[in-house]
Amino acid sequence: MTTQHSRPQPPPTLPKTLGVLRASSYRPRTVKHEIRGNLIAALQAGVDPFPGIVGIENTVRPQLERSLLAGHDVVLLGERGQGKTRLLRTLIGLLDEWSPIVAGCEINDDPFDPVCLRCQRFLAAQGEALQIEWHHRSERYGEKLATPDTSVGDLIGDVDPVKVAEGRRLGDPETVHYGLVPRYNRGIFAVNELPDLSERIQVALLNVLEERDIQVRGYALRLPMDMLLVASANPEDYTNRGRIITPLKDRFGAEVRTHYPLDLADEIALLRQEAHVTAVVPHHLLETVARFTRLVRESPAVDNRSGVSARFAVACTESLAAAALRRGAITGDPEPVARVGDLGGVVPTLHGKVEFEVSEEGREEEVLVHLSRRAVAETFRSRLGGVDLTPLIEWFDSGNALETGDLVTADAILTAVGPLEGLGRIMTALEGEAGETPGLAAACLEMALEGLWLTRRIDKDATGATVTYGGSG
Repeated sequence: MTTQHSRPQPPPTLPKTLGVLRASSYRPRTVKHEIRGNLIAALQAGVDPFPGIVGIENTVRPQLERSLLAGHDVVLLGERGQGKTRLLRTLIGLLDEWSPIVAGCEINDDPFDPVCLRCQRFLAAQGEALQIEWHHRSERYGEKLATPDTSVGDLIGDVDPVKVAEGRRLGDPETVHYGLVPRYNRGIFAVNELPDLSERIQVALLNVLEERDIQVRGYALRLPMDMLLVASANPEDYTNRGRIITPLKDRFGAEVRTHYPLDLADEIALLRQEAHVTAVVPHHLLETVARFTRLVRESPAVDNRSGVSARFAVACTESLAAAALRRGAITGDPEPVARVGDLGGVVPTLHGKVEFEVSEEGREEEVLVHLSRRAVAETFRSRLGGVDLTPLIEWFDSGNALETGDLVTADAILTAVGPLEGLGRIMTALEGEAGETPGLAAACLEMALEGLWLTRRIDKDATGATVTYGGSG
């Protein structure tokens, strides 16, 4: 039985020996030539080479494409939560689906030109009968999260005590235990949070980037590496934990600056793509979360050097869905739909995703609540600014009041209001042609009420988890 993590199995028609491979149509090429060729083919076909990355079409993407076409090693520089690691992982798709290596080689030697002593010895002994195996593109991408305790042995290699104990002499190149970098020879290797590597460890990467080889301790060993080396890093003025040493920065062919989504539509599209929701979150509420996130990023109360990750918005959306799911479980509401009133209970859970200026200590929740209300008001003006809400205001001016809250069902809200002129227009303005379900109708009505309160056209009284909307007096 296969699992999601099973190693992909190569097609049985692929050559199994060097002689058969040589007689086939396969022609070896370096990793960077391979990536360049596949990227050109994707561009010619109009295929997005970096699928799933939102909002970079006219900024990051052209820079990265030029860097890869130039054959440059790349470092992505940007604040947290800008999709740097996700972007690096999409590079897997630019590798050939299957690539031949000498069977059993730890560093994925090219059968036509092996570089390790073991494979060279096998080639001399077996010739055209040299056994080969095929690696899927997913096996040719590796990454390491840089941490201060990362060693040269982890990245490059060290003496293998087991091989020495077996009787081989110290200094024999075959006693080397290869690190992560050579194990992704003929592939792509990524270093996440590169500045977190201590400076002496960064030095070990200099040869990989410039001379394209590795050196292991005192061994008389030179192994030419064929790979694309990529890295991610936060801006140095924020990551006081370390820096990228100047010689290493110089050896990267390109530094590409990433960013958060520039357009509101891209921010919403990112939420739809990344948030795993357990209940319905209406479009107008996704727009509110997107506006909220952008306001937090722009706020002078927030440390703008740290950034506000896309995970802030994703967590907010998922929590709104969870609030609706909780309401449905407790009240028996068969159609849980998130409402704007749920936002008040979610905001306090987001503190840990934002770094505030020191001067704002003690006011964190107050700042987030204020910004969330601004986001609601902006969405209200954008979506309902041109809609006639007079019938709704007159309903309250007639002495009516409406109670809502965490545990008030959609049916209870709609029953309390009764037939209301203009509710259809409100729903169309907020949700388009999404359909008229009770849960969605209640969510749209509550959004209109919250907007009217924020623009001081009706009153609102909050007591615990219960909210009462009434006339302005």
